[in-house]
Amino acid sequence: MRNFINKRAPYLFISPALLLLMMFSLIPIVVAFVISFTDISLVGLSDWSQINFVGIDNYIEIMTDPIFLKSIGNTLFYVVIGVPLVITCSLGIAVLINFGENRFFQFFRLIFYTPSITNVVAVAVVWSYLYNPSFGFLNYLLALADIPAVPWLQHPVIAKISLIILALWRAIGTNMIILLAALQGIPKAYYEAASLDGANKWQQLFKITVPMLKFAIFFVTVTTIIGWLQFFEEPFIMTNGGPLDSTTSISLFIYRNGFQFSKFGYAAAGSFLLFIAIIIVTLIQFRMQKVKNED
Repeated sequence: MRNFINKRAPYLFISPALLLLMMFSLIPIVVAFVISFTDISLVGLSDWSQINFVGIDNYIEIMTDPIFLKSIGNTLFYVVIGVPLVITCSLGIAVLINFGENRFFQFFRLIFYTPSITNVVAVAVVWSYLYNPSFGFLNYLLALADIPAVPWLQHPVIAKISLIILALWRAIGTNMIILLAALQGIPKAYYEAASLDGANKWQQLFKITVPMLKFAIFFVTVTTIIGWLQFFEEPFIMTNGGPLDSTTSISLFIYRNGFQFSKFGYAAAGSFLLFIAIIIVTLIQFRMQKVKNED
């Protein structure tokens, strides 16, 4: 009896977490997959007899929807530009804080981590004033240097870059903490031996620090790409997808169709396509990492 209890005890302790995972992750995924083959709307929620099975019509329609195709391009733009910037800046700041000898560098942890825990709505309000074309602080600084005002949120390309800058400012903190923890786990004996052999700081960075951080960098890269593929808060609050849907991300497209247009089946099809894309990208990254480890 005691052996039976000892074998089942671990499952008892993890059962609450598994139950929550099933209720709020696995079951919603299954439900979204099912309703993606229907035309469910607000009417269907009140009367299930109004729900019709449409097969793959939602997927065919969404793959030919010009706004959805544009949102894919916008999201890829965010990922291609934003992810390398976040990882590079996070790593650079983590290295500076870790190897900085002045006590002031310790205060940088708080400075760079605070934006990641600040409410995004409050942040968006402040940055809206910074980006304002008429009386924004950024254009005021440009005016002092006799530089024409920049349409930060009014030009299709500049608006995307402006949102990336805001998201970069918010995303650095979390990744910096992860990389900083990994940096502090590198034995100092490696750097002392490299110094005795005549290696300078740059050589130590690229020959010791970066290789020793490969698993931390891999983790940060995977989570950052997943986060940027689901880019939502900044375009939703700052531009609502405009101008001319130039900042509409896939997540914002899904939200708009599901909660504004009440096209739940259509939105579910989009969300499942995004879900599949995230899985594929993640598996590719794991495969690439496995190949690197084997080499």
